[in-house]
Amino acid sequence: MASPVVQSLPRQIREYIVEGIVNGRWKPGERIVERRIAAELNVSQTPIREALRELEVLRLIESAPNKGVRVRNLTAADLEEIYPVRAALEQLAATLAAAGLGADVSVLEPEVAALYAADRGGDSEAQVRHTVQFHRQLVRASGNTVLLHAWESLGIEVWTNLSIRWLGTRQQSYAEEHEAIVEAFRRRDPRIGELVKEHVLGCAPQL
Repeated sequence: MASPVVQSLPRQIREYIVEGIVNGRWKPGERIVERRIAAELNVSQTPIREALRELEVLRLIESAPNKGVRVRNLTAADLEEIYPVRAALEQLAATLAAAGLGADVSVLEPEVAALYAADRGGDSEAQVRHTVQFHRQLVRASGNTVLLHAWESLGIEVWTNLSIRWLGTRQQSYAEEHEAIVEAFRRRDPRIGELVKEHVLGCAPQL
């Protein structure tokens, strides 16, 4: 049986590559060389290939015969396609989570507090991080693991960071809008699913 360390290696490599893309080490259209990453991390190329396959599913990279693997050229249209899917998933998640969060919203409150702090400090990285974590906790509260997996597969945090770096877009919704969602759960608003859907669609980049 493989050890937990071996099982987590492709994920660690994936995060390493994602960080490099977000930070601009690999720019749109630039080739990602497996051998170079293997030498940097002192690992074989097998887990690197697995990590790259996962990133291709997320549409962050693309591969072509005799051309290797390259970072995709991100466009606003790529981002725009994600939001209706994300909105539908979160609408369902909010509906499923309504009873539980109506009784106890404590899993969401720390993210709202962190967003207020990030807003005051003008910390865009923290704004993105806590916005995504707020929505992750909301989806997790649905209790539906298939739904959570589908949501996670969108790579929302990565795409949001890349949109800020490459397109110059900014998240529209921070502390106040997220606090409004928490209040809607508290008062058991029967439109909570629709409210969350509208909130997510309002965050979409404008073409």
